[in-house]
Amino acid sequence: MSIPVPSAESAQVSICVPTCNRPELITECIDSCLAQTYGNVEIVIGDDSSDARTEQLLASRYQEALNERRIRYVRNEPPLGQARNVASLFGRARGDKILLIHDDDLLTTDAVEKLLSLWTLHPRLDAAFGAQYEADHSGAIDLDASARLNAAFRRTKDAEGLQPLPGRTGLIQMFPNNGWMADARLVKRIGYGEQYGACCDFVFGTELCLAAREVFYLHDYVSVYRKTASSISHSTRGTAAAATLAAYAFVKKLKLPPQLEPSRRVALRRLAPIVVSVHARNRQARLGLKIALGHLFAYRYGLSARLYYHLLMLSRAAASARERAAGMAVASPEASATAVTAVTAATAVTTVAASVTATAPLSGEAGAIVKDLVAEWAADTTDSL
Repeated sequence: MSIPVPSAESAQVSICVPTCNRPELITECIDSCLAQTYGNVEIVIGDDSSDARTEQLLASRYQEALNERRIRYVRNEPPLGQARNVASLFGRARGDKILLIHDDDLLTTDAVEKLLSLWTLHPRLDAAFGAQYEADHSGAIDLDASARLNAAFRRTKDAEGLQPLPGRTGLIQMFPNNGWMADARLVKRIGYGEQYGACCDFVFGTELCLAAREVFYLHDYVSVYRKTASSISHSTRGTAAAATLAAYAFVKKLKLPPQLEPSRRVALRRLAPIVVSVHARNRQARLGLKIALGHLFAYRYGLSARLYYHLLMLSRAAASARERAAGMAVASPEASATAVTAVTAATAVTTVAASVTATAPLSGEAGAIVKDLVAEWAADTTDSL
């Protein structure tokens, strides 16, 4: 779509960059911020690194920008942690608008200009975002992967424009974890809650959209999401600290108006199967089975091969729990009661899982079933938070 360019550089935009032990990546991020076609920006950096490498690198590479206060850098000693670091950046931001970009990601050169210009069209706008490129660790962009990424989060051409239900945008993860722009006053009011751990980006985005008057999706690339093994979501994936567990709990307890209940269901359709998988991998079979059976809509009421894959995982987790419980009873007589309880729970999980699997409405050619199972497994390994 055609976007009018602001006639004058009036609004200041604070680009907030949290960083932690990534000196080899943050320079690319900062370079993309300094290269913006819109000039009235400040780059606010909060460094949670465990050493002085980032501080020294920035001092030598960006001496002029630091002196001109285009870059406002602070090293946090002691480190604040992800949520508090971002919250401190918002507190230090002096701009009318705030844009968040993580230290391993990039902005396209006209990102600020494109997003800010939307306020000219929609003065009541509170937040705006665009599509994301997907890149590998080296920064090489994969256009096919980028298209799949945005389609997965409903960032498509037909969705462009003001969102009919702003809150829905956050709940269904259409609103990205960074690369967005929002009114500074609203951003500071919402803030980042450290109690949500690794899913604080999702919680913030949801709460921001729920509070916003208007949210705009621009169907144009404005940022680059870099897939790195050191990202928080990647490093905690599959563990008891996985972001999805906290996101699931947050969505379940969130108080919503009736018109947003369908959006909660959409969010749970994405989150619940991942949570079941995490519980299975952490040998919490009973809890995983309870969530799976309580969210059968997320498995198309048994028509998804992913359900049977997860039931198999839960059965294996239950069998493992029985073996451990039996070992506890032999090694420590005092633990016998605990062991009996664990065996009973594991047996119940195995029985229910086996019963459901035995009556599974799988039909069609075996090859099609296997293909569907592989596709569902691939989706299960993708933690979007």
